[in-house]
Amino acid sequence: MTKRPVPSDSHLSGVAIWRRIADAIRLDIVGGKLAQGDRLPAETLLAQRFAANRHTVRRALQALAAEGVVRTEQGRGSFVDQAKRLSYRIGKRTRFSEGLAGQAGALRRQVLGSRLENATAAVAAALAIVPGAKVTRLDTVSSADGRPVSRATTWIGYRDFPDFAERFAVTASTTAVFAQFGIADYTRASTRISARHADAEETALLKLAPGAILLVSEAVDVDPAGRPILYGLSRFPADLLELVV
Repeated sequence: MTKRPVPSDSHLSGVAIWRRIADAIRLDIVGGKLAQGDRLPAETLLAQRFAANRHTVRRALQALAAEGVVRTEQGRGSFVDQAKRLSYRIGKRTRFSEGLAGQAGALRRQVLGSRLENATAAVAAALAIVPGAKVTRLDTVSSADGRPVSRATTWIGYRDFPDFAERFAVTASTTAVFAQFGIADYTRASTRISARHADAEETALLKLAPGAILLVSEAVDVDPAGRPILYGLSRFPADLLELVV
């Protein structure tokens, strides 16, 4: 009697196997293959699909359940339970409050910290300044209706905006602070979007399950004269928010 080979998971080496399975299920949901309320295939079928064992599939489903993407009902299986994602529009005038207007009742931005540092090559290129020049770094977490939806790091030239962090601590508004410096409006010059797994700090701050996917927006804003005034990296949980360009 010939024994049927047991899936070994070996072909999924590199990124943790259960994370890759969870990512594939997320993509099925985001891509419309699975809708709210749909039942996921049984664990045995998922194990066959990914050539993995059922324990690994179960761990992937547990991670998705912890994020609120799926729910598991005893004796019935796992179902898509993802609430409708927020849509954050990226255009010429990208503002956090305006981007989520009408989709959340309470928007809040919390300052995690700020410091003066020397501009790296990447920051200097984005702000059109000399590498090593002083810049203010501002770290924040933004939430919608009490749920963290963005972890941002922003760099601003110190020479032109020497007390930006102190003013931001009072207003919690980038637009308001720039207005205090005489810049009535500013626009988005460029945006680059990528995706990756959340690191340990991001997982904790955004209250995510291990292995969660982030959408990363790398942006440069300019004043009316076209001078770069802000360089920022924003990280958004892909299961909670979509970026619309």
